Amino acid sequence: MLPDAPKIAFIASDSPEACRAREALVQRYGESPIEEADVIVALGGDGFMLQTLHRFIGSDKPIFGMNRGTIGFLMNDYREEGLIERLRRAEEVELHPLRMRAFTRDGEIVEHLAFNEVSLLRETRQAARIRITIDGKVRMSELVCDGILVATPAGSTAYNLSAHGPILPIGSPLLALTPISAFRPRRWRGALLPDSSRILFTILESRKRPVSATADFHEVRDVKAVEVETARDVSVRLLFDPEHNLAERILLEQFTP
Repeated sequence: MLPDAPKIAFIASDSPEACRAREALVQRYGESPIEEADVIVALGGDGFMLQTLHRFIGSDKPIFGMNRGTIGFLMNDYREEGLIERLRRAEEVELHPLRMRAFTRDGEIVEHLAFNEVSLLRETRQAARIRITIDGKVRMSELVCDGILVATPAGSTAYNLSAHGPILPIGSPLLALTPISAFRPRRWRGALLPDSSRILFTILESRKRPVSATADFHEVRDVKAVEVETARDVSVRLLFDPEHNLAERILLEQFTP
């Protein structure tokens, strides 16, 4: 619950539209340093919101986004008036990211977090060959594909949906495992997994058929194996207007032509 007069820190993407919006809001509501703020208002698009979520992991400060970008799926509508009341009425969603641990051919181990998805993609003209192990049991000995991804409910309407993966209701204890242009097995459409699952992707013929792994916007090249699991020890707090909260947005996506 925010105080009656919350201290607000405004941050904006580099776009002129977002910068102008920040200037207008600061002039109208004043501004507090981030370290003293009760709430962070982020102005931009979904890409900027993802950067903001990563930036403030562990801060425990709620984040209210307003769309000054394009799609703005993770953002609220932009309005200058009534911001304080909107912040006080906002509904909170706690998001846990995925933790990706990538093992490279050079022996390096790289960890990154992803609020949308972890994706594996072929690096060359040759299709990737990937073994899929879930909780220590091999579930698919070989998937021949352009790639594969693991999406959270919050990220299920992003790259996952474009790859014909399922939309997951927010709050559902599930992850979407979705192939990208699967060649063999040709008809495999992916799987729904409990969000407690530990997923291991092993890259077969990793030198001949190199694969990269990406957690949101962090890419690791030439991987030989990738582990993915929900980071229960990490969370962020995202705020939405009650009439258009994240659960409603995800539901609407399933009925949009």
